[in-house]
Amino acid sequence: MSTREATVEKNPWPALWALVLGFFMILVDSTIVSVATPSIMAGLGASVDGVVWVTSAYLLAYAVPLLITGRLGDRFGPKYVYLAGLTIFTLASLWCGLTGDIGGLVAARVVQGLGASLMTPQTMAVITRTFPATQRGRAMSLWGAVAGVATLVGPILGGVLVDGLGWEWIFFINVPIGVVAFVLAVRLVPVLSTQVRRFDLLGVALSAVGMFLLVFGIQEGQSYDWAAGVWAMIASGVVVLAAFVFWQSRNRAEPLMSLSLFRDRNFSLANVAIATIGFGVTAMVFPILFFAQGVLGLSPTRSALLLVPMAVVSGVLAPFVGKLTDRAHPRWIAGFGMICFPVSLVWFALVMGPATPIWQLLLPIALLGVANGFIWAPIGTTATRNLPMSQAGAGAGVYNTARQIGAVLGSAGIAVLMESRLGALLPGSGGAGGEGGISALPEPLHDAFTTAMAQSLLLPAAVLLIGLVAVAAFATPVHLRREKASPQTQPVG
Repeated sequence: MSTREATVEKNPWPALWALVLGFFMILVDSTIVSVATPSIMAGLGASVDGVVWVTSAYLLAYAVPLLITGRLGDRFGPKYVYLAGLTIFTLASLWCGLTGDIGGLVAARVVQGLGASLMTPQTMAVITRTFPATQRGRAMSLWGAVAGVATLVGPILGGVLVDGLGWEWIFFINVPIGVVAFVLAVRLVPVLSTQVRRFDLLGVALSAVGMFLLVFGIQEGQSYDWAAGVWAMIASGVVVLAAFVFWQSRNRAEPLMSLSLFRDRNFSLANVAIATIGFGVTAMVFPILFFAQGVLGLSPTRSALLLVPMAVVSGVLAPFVGKLTDRAHPRWIAGFGMICFPVSLVWFALVMGPATPIWQLLLPIALLGVANGFIWAPIGTTATRNLPMSQAGAGAGVYNTARQIGAVLGSAGIAVLMESRLGALLPGSGGAGGEGGISALPEPLHDAFTTAMAQSLLLPAAVLLIGLVAVAAFATPVHLRREKASPQTQPVG
């Protein structure tokens, strides 16, 4: 290892800042298209069914390969896999902006998603392998703050770019950012050792097919009215993934995902918790924004601005929580956040009303920021703290897969519930609205629509309670047990 690489590893913060720039960019692209959907439809002459795939294709290509791309980092090195993914993502972004038809845009978004999938696990793997356990909480707090804020920035940034420059610029903006991120990663991210010698090709095939069937079925089930074929696809995905797990248990060479990872109680529980968080973060946005647009009459961009207090509070708390995570039991830190999350959603549901002043809505949204500030760092750190260095990428891939599956379930689940509640309270309303948002409703419909959205918010609140139980069961981290047993901490008798 060169002197420069050793120096970087001694001070890993510059490398992390370089990585999270790209991480932020790919997460923004998960949500930025939502505001631009009407402009894309008009500019490319696309149908609603066609333009839905601009988002769905990206999320599908992002989520499905995560188990594989995490392992690629262990084999070829997280730096090189990250740079390959960043290059693919940046070039695909240029392709997205230059395309002249909806088919080309969807194809470009698939390639973009594959690039994002290559990048994401590497950021967590570098944190695990370069930060000592006593500093990993602060590093993970930055990673978590980026993950939480990026999903909220997308609709706001998308609205500004579409209104000012046109829908193409939601993709063009990635090009200069991608170039800067590439240069920084080349200069600052260390080359880490690799240990995996063989690749589990059968495991790759089974995981890819199983994840595709499961994620596609859940993600697109609403579009096909949950027909029998959709349920058959989901069931097939579960069966193939079960075969994948069986093969991993039988593979004595080098499995794609070592099941020994799940012997760590905290790793398993953290994956349960992050799946519920992915569910909650994704599901909560739809009722809030639909209420803001349909009842309060706010534009898509102005309705997205309602969530700014959440992003600000979360960002302000992140450094403090990161330091606390390195010193205190993650059960109490994450548990506090996991309590605040459902409480804030129920609070918002209770105060929602056609005549509710905006400031009353901002209070529970600020509490959402407190929740986000307290959950990402301790849960992410707990998941990765005991990972073997040779499996840091594989563990990061599992963790991010759990988060993405939770997000897909949240998107599908909230769509079904909103449509169900609207059908019961507003018969003949035509569902929850299109992908591009919902127009302001006639005043006589405001009360019933608000009730439907408030009831829908109870779903993510309920699912988050599962995450709270998982967090409450966290075992004491090894480094805290050592500190407790240290003679320096024992009373002098």
